[in-house]
Amino acid sequence: MGETYESSGVDIAAGEEAVQRIKDQVRSTFRPEAVGDIGGFGGLFDFSRHGYKQPVLVSATDGVGTKAYVAAAAGRLSTIGIDLVAMCVDDLVCHGAEPLFMLDYLSVAKLDPERIEQVVAGVAEGCRQAGCALIGGEMAEHPVASGEPGDGFELVGFATGVAERSRLITGAGVHPGDTLIGLPSPGLRCNGYSLARRLYFEVAGRGLDDPAWPGSPHSVADELLTPSVIYAPAVRSMLAKVDAHSIAHVTGGGIAGNLARVLPDKVDAVIDRSTWEQPPVFAELQRIGDVADEEMARVFNLGLGMIVAVRGKDATKAIDLLRTGGHRATVVGEVEKGDGRVHLVGEPDLANGTQRARTSARQGAPARATPPI
Repeated sequence: MGETYESSGVDIAAGEEAVQRIKDQVRSTFRPEAVGDIGGFGGLFDFSRHGYKQPVLVSATDGVGTKAYVAAAAGRLSTIGIDLVAMCVDDLVCHGAEPLFMLDYLSVAKLDPERIEQVVAGVAEGCRQAGCALIGGEMAEHPVASGEPGDGFELVGFATGVAERSRLITGAGVHPGDTLIGLPSPGLRCNGYSLARRLYFEVAGRGLDDPAWPGSPHSVADELLTPSVIYAPAVRSMLAKVDAHSIAHVTGGGIAGNLARVLPDKVDAVIDRSTWEQPPVFAELQRIGDVADEEMARVFNLGLGMIVAVRGKDATKAIDLLRTGGHRATVVGEVEKGDGRVHLVGEPDLANGTQRARTSARQGAPARATPPI
């Protein structure tokens, strides 16, 4: 018998089995606008149902980074898909967009239908939370060369939403006196994992099942695999009743790097770190590696996953709406005259209830990126 695709490391039958396993999960995300079923060459979405006068489509793509390595090593694959959806749809809502649909791409070295099912089940759960349809995707089996690790995977997503042109949020409307509202993040989301993995596994020499910090009831795996919160539905509900001048999704680049992307050149944002509770995982990572404050702020979210700028008079109403949506929103800062920079002041409110004396040190943001709109 001659060579086959399977002998080179690609199992077509396993791929077909995986597709059958995920069909119900994918269908569970469908909105009325989703057309057809999975298995076609493209995902179909009927946009005519929407009543937008001047609709603008907003698209985003992202991945889960090396958090996927932790998930694979821990054998916990059921929530990494939630992270993927969060990374994509929470970018869309920064422009005020309603998430409509999503596609995913999963690349593995060895296709195991059961593992594929777990990953896609997480993506489907994330889509259900976000209210968007998973209308398509791709899985690819890419055999590795001898000596390369074979149990990891790459997970990437692509999301599309819609916003009314007249209500697009770009940050241009931010003014001195605006209030900055923070939405808490209980974990790292999907950013800083290359550093976090080095600190925990190489510097501290800990394993996935070891305590995340001395006396912690949570393991390292528990902390590193905390699913990312999906903020989009609560923010969208708030936007129906309160205008936001800018929204920043805190991902790579930290609070300063992301908030600076949605600030006009004539204002600064002042963030007071004593106004929210910082999860203890950040203090432990800093302690392990003696990481400088500036580096921590540049790499990690430090306990805030999203920041919303509203008029001062609207802050109480906005906070009430976001809390109704399930988030412990709180005022974390304000906007003042400046030159487009972000300043982090004060000392963090640590999760164990202690709080160091406040300082007045300020950190400028890195160079700003131009908003995509």
